[in-house]
Amino acid sequence: MESKPPADIANGHNQALDVYPKNREKIEDRGQWNNKLEFVLSVAGEIIGLGNVWRFPYLCYRNGGGAFFIPYLIFLFTCGIPVFFLETALGQYTSEGGVTSWRKISPLFEGIGYATQVIVALLNFYYIIVLAWGIFYLSNSFTWELPWASCNNTWNTGSCVEFQKRNETYNWTAPANTTSPIIEFWEKRVLRISSGIDHIGILHWDLALCLLLAWVMCYFCIWKGVKSTGKVVYFTATFPYVMLVILMIRGVTLPGAAEGIKFYLYPDLSRLADPQVWMDAGTQIFFSFAICLGCLTALGSYNKYNNNCYRDCLCLCFLNSGTSFIAGFAIFSILGFMAYEQQVPISEVAESGPGLAFIAYPRAVSMMPFSSLWACFFFIMIVLLGLDSQFVCVESLVTALVDMFPSVFRRKNRRELLILGICVVSYFMGLIMITEGGMYVFQLFDYYAASGMCLLFVAIFETVCIAWVYGADRFYDNIEDMIGYRPGPLIKYCWMFFTPAVCAGTFAFSLIKYTPLKYNKSYVYPWWGYALGWLLALSSMVCIPLWIIYKIATSKGTLRERICHLIKPSEDLPKTKKEQEKLLAIFSSDNSLHQQDGDPSREGFVLVTDKETNC
Repeated sequence: MESKPPADIANGHNQALDVYPKNREKIEDRGQWNNKLEFVLSVAGEIIGLGNVWRFPYLCYRNGGGAFFIPYLIFLFTCGIPVFFLETALGQYTSEGGVTSWRKISPLFEGIGYATQVIVALLNFYYIIVLAWGIFYLSNSFTWELPWASCNNTWNTGSCVEFQKRNETYNWTAPANTTSPIIEFWEKRVLRISSGIDHIGILHWDLALCLLLAWVMCYFCIWKGVKSTGKVVYFTATFPYVMLVILMIRGVTLPGAAEGIKFYLYPDLSRLADPQVWMDAGTQIFFSFAICLGCLTALGSYNKYNNNCYRDCLCLCFLNSGTSFIAGFAIFSILGFMAYEQQVPISEVAESGPGLAFIAYPRAVSMMPFSSLWACFFFIMIVLLGLDSQFVCVESLVTALVDMFPSVFRRKNRRELLILGICVVSYFMGLIMITEGGMYVFQLFDYYAASGMCLLFVAIFETVCIAWVYGADRFYDNIEDMIGYRPGPLIKYCWMFFTPAVCAGTFAFSLIKYTPLKYNKSYVYPWWGYALGWLLALSSMVCIPLWIIYKIATSKGTLRERICHLIKPSEDLPKTKKEQEKLLAIFSSDNSLHQQDGDPSREGFVLVTDKETNC
């Protein structure tokens, strides 16, 4: 028989404690960051990752260099910063993960949470493949001569030319169809790529071991929740900056670097007419800022209630974009050098794609004194950049599941088992991407599953839900209660008008002028490949309308009554000081009129003191 909890006891979330029989385990506490630095470094580790090192330069490269900055900056100020702040503040206010936070704000829009978790689950399958590539390069760096620095390897072809040595020959001109040893190492040794997605081929067991090692590291970074995550990021979020600065300094001192930087900064304004440029800009903002993945909500939910999340978000957003900008200088200076070596235009140096960082950066490392040592440091940086982004994405999914089923997972060792299960399933799902045709599958996931239209679609509903259903002014009241002041009105107007309008316009634009994916600008996927890609994209987007239909269909009352009930926020959300004072006045008046009936109800005190300890 269960004993009744005392009426005057409240837990950290200001709800009545659950007192369990002696034969049942007590639900463990949710946990919080030990200090602000752990939160800042964790968010920085999530948003500053491989997207800055290979994705941003890759998109600049694909979209004509400097022209890409115009749509990028528009999306940064109208979508990136407002939605970044929205999701972080939502997590801090509700102290809930990516699904239950939306359930408390508006049950009708709980599908937003499910959509974000579908996206992050798909992201977990393929993002870590880049870590496996990095570990593979790292394992090949422990040699006196780097294997991608020469053509004297079993995988090299007759077209392989060591341009640095050849350029020492007077008036030597590169023959047509020549390739560098670094490109051949990437295509012939790492990928061992087949002719198409319909030729999956064999599994590369060396890459499978690298992928396994990546998942083992990811597991032990988060297996104890914020207690372990908060400590790991002290190293994983700071060391990559040291290496990035060194590589940039080395890159700009190479011959031909000036031409590469010019290509990086000079805008080709005619490219702005291409909808894919705008789509890629929006995708990069959402991808590198970890927006619409539930990650920011999960990380913010471990903050103290009075943390100044507004200031943190502004600093982190500018830090992220600044890092992307610096990484662009590093990689384009190296591309300029490679074009100088091969005597070709910069646009022909390397194909756009995720392999850009595995072609340009290793080439720079091979030019340094003690190249093997620098290669080790560089690929450790690549692994760390991807690792903290990866384990935060896994943590986001775990936090959402634990908060949805606290009585199941907040018990001894169950959270660790949940993380282990997610890691094992994700590992086996990722194995198909390290086969001979795996790169084609990887590109499908990157182009459809966790990028582009699905992120824009989710962002539209997030801003509409907060600004128009829950109420932008009400959310500003909650933020003021947390941080002590109201942010400027610009972000509120972005939530109400600019962000949903820009996202909706870009979403519609991309549908009207949809361009099918091509690998390396040449390979065309079969029809079923594109069908698979659209299924990946729709798997997240359909969660929102299907959930709205489901909740309305299963609720009672007229249609108007159902909708009014489903858009009402949860009663156990934190009350602002003004709301508490108002409730206190009501209950004080009620108590004076009903003193003969005894003490006020316990429910009255719960409403008045809800979240009082955090205000």
